[in-house]
Amino acid sequence: MTIDPRLHRVVAAQPYPLLFATISGAHLYGFPSPDSDFDLRGAHVLPLEKVVGLDVREETIEGKQTRLPPHPGPLPIGGGEGGAVEMDFVSHDVRKFFGLLLKKNGYVLEQLFSPLIVHTTPEHAELKVICRARLNPRSSRGNEARSWPGKGQSLLTSAATGVITKHHAHHYFGFAETQWKLFDKERPRRVKPLLYVYRVLLTGIHLMRTGEVEANLVTLNEKFRLPYISELIERKIKGENTTLLEADFALHESEYRRLRGELQTAHDASQLPELPSEETRAALNDLLVRIRLQGLGVRF
Repeated sequence: MTIDPRLHRVVAAQPYPLLFATISGAHLYGFPSPDSDFDLRGAHVLPLEKVVGLDVREETIEGKQTRLPPHPGPLPIGGGEGGAVEMDFVSHDVRKFFGLLLKKNGYVLEQLFSPLIVHTTPEHAELKVICRARLNPRSSRGNEARSWPGKGQSLLTSAATGVITKHHAHHYFGFAETQWKLFDKERPRRVKPLLYVYRVLLTGIHLMRTGEVEANLVTLNEKFRLPYISELIERKIKGENTTLLEADFALHESEYRRLRGELQTAHDASQLPELPSEETRAALNDLLVRIRLQGLGVRF
């Protein structure tokens, strides 16, 4: 997929090397409108001298919301003309990012596995392999120890289970509740937070059932086949502040409660582990040490 060239320029201007940079938000979720902001997320590598002292600064870099200049012609993502749009960039140092991955943080998980990649490295690909869920860690299918090109032998073994656990469901419960409250307090109620509610719940259910991170609501609905999703997306794409008909509220309130129940059922039945394995932690630690001492491979 072609990425808006304005985002490549943002990445090139960062003060530290980036492990990766991906697009999150409405573009990732499958319902950007022409005036949607770009949410750019990533992980950077602080130099060794900045992390060995008493005070570690710039573990998180939050760029002020930047107004990107107009882009001639249609936008590569989201369609529409390339007018000026807002862009928000947040990046964590690799140590902090790895720590968040081990803390059942759904935000960083979705950023890591976002298919909308603005910048990547061989270590980004390696990190995704380490973090990907393995529902049957004793199976030999694809779980044997791996050798990383140019990096020697990884510590990843058949006992590694990835960082995705059944307790990631709590992230999706909380996120969905926050978005529902936002949706319900506004008058008139907007379609955007309602779509976030559905996106979050379906992502959580799918994650609990399969161990796969899927944040795109259009793709998710190919499996769930909820009849109202396509119409809501069409309305949202027309503009950020599109509103919902009051007569439709009862249906969506009922569906919200039903899907929360489905997420609870999926959590209770999930074969995902309770915690990341020690082998997974060791593989992450090995990768972190190599990045700190050797730097990143060829960037592309």
